[in-house]
Amino acid sequence: MKILVAVKRAIDYNVKARPKSDGSGVDLANVKMSMNPFDEIAVEEAIRIQEAGNASETIAVSVGPKQCQETLRTAMAMGVDRGVLVETDEDVQPLAVAKLIKAVIDKEQPELVILGKQAIDDDSNQTGQMLAALLGWPQGTFACGVALADGKLEVRREIDGGIQTINLTMPAVVTADLRLNEPRYVKLPNIMKAKKKPLDVLAPAELGIDVTPRLTLVKVAEPPAREGGVKVEDVQQLIDKLRNEAKVI
Repeated sequence: MKILVAVKRAIDYNVKARPKSDGSGVDLANVKMSMNPFDEIAVEEAIRIQEAGNASETIAVSVGPKQCQETLRTAMAMGVDRGVLVETDEDVQPLAVAKLIKAVIDKEQPELVILGKQAIDDDSNQTGQMLAALLGWPQGTFACGVALADGKLEVRREIDGGIQTINLTMPAVVTADLRLNEPRYVKLPNIMKAKKKPLDVLAPAELGIDVTPRLTLVKVAEPPAREGGVKVEDVQQLIDKLRNEAKVI
């Protein structure tokens, strides 16, 4: 079985994102970038499946500028066999990403595709679901557990009411949630080995996909600062404030 895992280059989760002074977008100048944390979990799961003897090859794919090669090298340092970069400087939106990944899937023919449930920069939570729809494959989103048995995939999903268990026929799409696993620490020797692993670079035009944005970004701004709280003397004063100031009752 071949596994394809999608990774995105995003602002590091330890960095506070700031809008540009003109509100035209997020300021990325001199900002540390790293692999989207949910995608890192997806990579770890793909590697664990391979290490268990259930996959013959793992492939990481990313969409974005040339710098995304660093993100793919990180995935390969974790244990992925090779990488594919669809290089573009356009602001690629979820539907275009899903179409590009589908085009790579058509070339590679994997039996399992794993993505992070969402990216921490735009929080869209759309690409995995769109990809499954485009492929016509079953999907298991928000996965906190994955198990292979008898050619089927058992996925445990985090839902509002607890944990839901579903069985998927292969090929399938899975999106990784936070509690699926804990990604491994990448050691220096593996980082050096990753530099020699194959990495293919494609252009959207080669895949026949138009990545022109369909949505227009109007403005990016920080949320308003929260006001300080106040203490009330008794329940009656609390009710009065909720009714007359907050107007929630």
